[in-house]
Formats: sequence, structure tokens, C-alpha cells
Amino acid sequence: MDTFFYHVAVASLNQIPLDWKHNQNNIISAIQAARAQHIRLLCLPELCISGYGCEDAFLLPETANMAWQALQNIVPHTQNITVCLGLPLWYQQSLLNTVCLVSHQRILGFVAKKHLPNDGVHYEPRWFKPWPNQQIGEFKRFKKRYSLGDLIFEQRINSYTRIKIGFEICEEAWVKQRTGYDLAKQDVDIILNPSASHFSFFKHQKRQDLVKRGSKIFNCHYLYSNLLGNEAGRIIYDGDCMIASHGKIMAQSTRFSFKDYTITDCNIEIKKNKIKNKNRPKNVIYFTSKINDTNIVKSTKQKTWDNKKNIKQEEFTRAVCLGLFDYLRKSHAQGFVVSLSGGADSSAICCLIVLMIHQGIKELGQEKFLDQIKNKELLETKNNINIPYIIKTLLTCVYQRTKQNSKTTEQAAETLAHAIFANYLCVDIDSLVLQYTKLAEQCLNKTLTWQEHGISLQNIQARTRSPLVWFIANIKKSILISTSNRSEAAVGYATMDGDTSGGISPLSGIDKHYLRQWLQWLEKDGPYGLFNIPSLSLVNKQAPTAELKPLKEKQTDEQDLMPYEILNDIEQLLIVKKTPVDKILKTLRKKYQQTNPKELTNYIKKFLTLFTEQQWKRERYAPSFHLDNESLDPKGFFRFPILSGGFKEELKKLKN
Repeated sequence: MDTFFYHVAVASLNQIPLDWKHNQNNIISAIQAARAQHIRLLCLPELCISGYGCEDAFLLPETANMAWQALQNIVPHTQNITVCLGLPLWYQQSLLNTVCLVSHQRILGFVAKKHLPNDGVHYEPRWFKPWPNQQIGEFKRFKKRYSLGDLIFEQRINSYTRIKIGFEICEEAWVKQRTGYDLAKQDVDIILNPSASHFSFFKHQKRQDLVKRGSKIFNCHYLYSNLLGNEAGRIIYDGDCMIASHGKIMAQSTRFSFKDYTITDCNIEIKKNKIKNKNRPKNVIYFTSKINDTNIVKSTKQKTWDNKKNIKQEEFTRAVCLGLFDYLRKSHAQGFVVSLSGGADSSAICCLIVLMIHQGIKELGQEKFLDQIKNKELLETKNNINIPYIIKTLLTCVYQRTKQNSKTTEQAAETLAHAIFANYLCVDIDSLVLQYTKLAEQCLNKTLTWQEHGISLQNIQARTRSPLVWFIANIKKSILISTSNRSEAAVGYATMDGDTSGGISPLSGIDKHYLRQWLQWLEKDGPYGLFNIPSLSLVNKQAPTAELKPLKEKQTDEQDLMPYEILNDIEQLLIVKKTPVDKILKTLRKKYQQTNPKELTNYIKKFLTLFTEQQWKRERYAPSFHLDNESLDPKGFFRFPILSGGFKEELKKLKN
């Protein structure tokens, strides 16, 4: 035979930054599962030993020391398998982002990352130093010497056959001059890409293209592994792993799994190469291992949600559900509390929590799901409970009524809460609002009126809701969820310490216009393999409203601000596309020809003014999930000064 089959795999891992025991055990479990399947080469994700999101803890010497110790603990578990492991490594007073290749209980060497991302949510140059191209180094640790740098690994199967393995680490596949080009010149058979590639909408297709093209233009087999889950709080990893051979996807993982790890494997066909006796290049590490014949593993394509239409709705649902699941269990909270208003944002949160519970139980089984979230009440009674009981225990919804609230929103909130089996609480807080108002009037020695003090009278209602719902969350040892969205964050249409109260704000990375579309989809269709929620009809029929002004004024968000679709367009043109202000107006006039040009001008002026003035609010928002490249999160994506002149000069030039 001129070829032989080589059983390879990629794994996704759900890790926790700096949780050495958890990460180490997860890695060992994945290796043991791979060995049980007779896998010979296993690619694990980038920085999987330490976790990718360690932030400035990377700069603490103890972080790299603990990662090194974890590596030593993992090495004995690599008998009869070759595994790559990611970890931070100090070398000559610089911290490197490295991958270690281990085979048959022996460390072969370390490859250091050369291209470090420094945009959006990535800030690697703050901690790591890029490795110089085609450089080789060496370091000593506990009387042993290790090779480090731009290395190739050559596995000798027998006297006639060898496999050459190289690395293209995460960002190195995304830059124009990919590392793979150098590897192809050295006739590498297999390229391993250990990655920490965060989720954003439609990114899967881009990754797939990178992997397919890489395997084709580099004439190789390409193994791509990725992290999984909500690792550090904000960023969600979809566990997108795949194996490609010479331009064809051979195997690919199911994304957004609730498992601790997933393994995706297949056999790749390797051509036999007669080993020539010639000078050995300095950058090649040689190692020997025999490969016994194994049953050929054929990849099978499963019918999953990834093959369906409405892919953005599916991705949004599964990303937030996985983010909530991990946040719940990794924070050791006992459940969620939501201030349910009957509007779009809070209703969406409640539905996502319920979908998370159903998805988790469907994938893990009820017993494993309960073991993962560690709710004490549920663990004590787990043999005698059903899903509605689990939902009621984990999700508490609180509707806090004032005289400004309509029967419509109260009915929408109550109907939805009962339909999804949440624990529903309804209280009247008018007396508290009135008491606060009278106290303020006494302190200021003046009568407060809607005409003169309207904003303050609106805000006190939202702020009066906060203490009680926080109180309930504290007693239940649960996470209070803030329900603000990105459109509100952009213009500060939220009450600080009111509706922004909460430990996490999962929706502040998504715009209101899309959120309303998603709710309509969830009402009628729902995610593949789960269900739709018809009781959302009462929510979807309403125009979005804060319900803080007197009912006779018929307050709506879009009257206070502008149509959400236009707001979203202005935000995208300004923040994402960096469009000059005058061109924003031209773009809007072309799209919204039925809207008065003067109105469009005023919308732009309002947006830019509020965006500048309300940065202080965005600085104080609870952490949000990163879902796309339009985030306004100042701690992880778009930074803007709290105090500034904003867009004053641009606004002067703006004409109808």
C-alpha cells in the first residue's frame, strides 16, 4: 500500500481561567476518551491549561508556574497518544503564548505564537510577546532542556514512513501571510491549529473557509480545535472544531455543547514517504511511535440546526443559553431573578433561561444537568422532580406594578411566566414611589410636577423596583439579571440603579430591532429540536414602552427616541463602519425615502449627542455577552471617553 490511515481528533474544552484542578481534569478526561477510541493525534485548544481569559493574571509569575506544574501532571496520561497543549511560558523575561507537543509521556518541544491579535475583544500584546519568524530557542527547567520556537515535529512510524506536523496557532490563520505558507514549503503533512476563537454571528462560515482553504493551498490535513462555553464571563466560545483534508471538510463538531468537552475524530489518509538520509534541519524535532492498524472511522454528517435557515436566530439562542448555563454554574449561584415587565427585553431573558434548562437536560440528561448547576434544593429532591419544577426553582420573575403600568403589560408578564412555569411574583410599589416622592419634596421644599420634573419622576419608579428585586435575589442566592439591550445602551435610555440593576446583562450586546425579530420567530417557530413559545404573542403585539410616564401620555420608546431600526442603522454606520456623519445622513436618506430629511437629521443629532453624554452609563453596565462585532462594551470592545467634546464639530456641518 502507498498510503495508510492515521486516526486523528480535535477536542473542544470548557475551561475556567486559573482553575487549575478543573482545567487539568478536563484535559485528562478528554485525553483518556481519545485514547479509548484509539486516536493517535489529538489537538486541544489554545491556552487550554491556564484558560484564555486570564487577563492581567497572565503577568503574575505564579500563573505560568501553575500552568507548568499542570503540564507535568498531564504528561503521564499521554501514553500511546500524541497531544498538543496550550499554556503561557516565560522565556528570557518575556511571556509567550505557546503550544507544547507531548507524545507517549514525553515533552517534545514548544511552539510559540507569532501573530498576536490586538483588536476587538483581543488584547494579547498586553501580556504576550510575539515570537520572531523562523527562530529557534532553548530553555532549561529542572535540569531538563527543551526546544522552543518555530518547530516542525516529524513522527517516524517505521523505517519507510514519517509524518510531519506543524502549527498554525489561531490568529496565524487569519492574517494575510499565514504561517501555513512556511509549513507548506517544508512539506508538512498535518497542520494543527489550537484556537481560542470567540463566537460572533456567522463566524463559523469564515472559520470553515479558513480551514478548507488552508488544507487545500498548503496541500495537507488541517486540524482545528477551539474552546467551548462562557469561559471568563463575557466571551462565549462555540466549540467549533473541524478536520479538513486537501480542501474537503472531513469531520466537524456540534457547536454550543453543554458538555465539559467534545471530541471530533476521523481517519486521514497519509502517503507513505521513504525517509532519506540527509542533514537534519535544526527546526525539526524527531520522535518515534508505532501505529497499529485500527478500524477506519468514517465521518458522518448529522442533521443539526446548523443546516437550517434562520441561522442567526439559532446562533443567538444557543450562544446566550450556553452563556447563561456556564455563568450560573461557574458563579455557584442558585438560580436567576428577572424583573419581568411584560416587555421585549425581560421576556426574552426569561425565555432564554427556560430554553437553556431544556437544552441542558436534553443534552446532558436531567441528573447530569442538576449535578452541573448544583442547586441545593434540586439536588436534595432530584429523583422526584420534573422540568417545570426545575424551572420554577431556578427562575423567579417579579412584576412590580405602579399606576403607570397598563393591564396589557401585566397580563403579558403573568401569561408568559405561567406558560414557561416560572416562579411569578406580582407586587404593587405605588406607595413606595409616593413615599420617596414626598420625602424628596420635603427635602427640597418644593412640589414636584410632571411638567418640570418628568425625568426624575420616571427614574424614581425604576429605582424603587431595584431594592426589592435585589433583596429577593440575595435571599435566593441567585443572579439578578439586567435586561437592557444595546440600543438603549447606545443612547443611555435606561435608569442607572433601576432597570440596569443586575449582576450580568446578557442582552446589552444585541440591538432592540433584532431582539424584537427574534421574539417573533420564537413565538411562531423556535429553535430546532426544542419548541416555540406562543404566549409571547401578548409581548409581541405591544409597542416597546418604559411605562414610566402617566398612562394618558401613551409613552413608547420610539416616540422618546426614534424608530429602533433607524437607531440601529446610525449606530452601525458610526461605530462599525466608521462612516463620517454627513455620509450617515446620505445613507439614511437613501434607505428611508419616506421619512422627512429634517427628521433624519434630528435623529442623527439626538443619537450623537446622547451617545457622547451617556458613556458614563455604559461604563457602569453589568457585564454583557459578546455576540457580534457591534458591541459597545467599554471593557472589552469599543472604548470611548467619559468626558469629551463628542461630535460637536461634525454636527455643525450637518445639513438637511
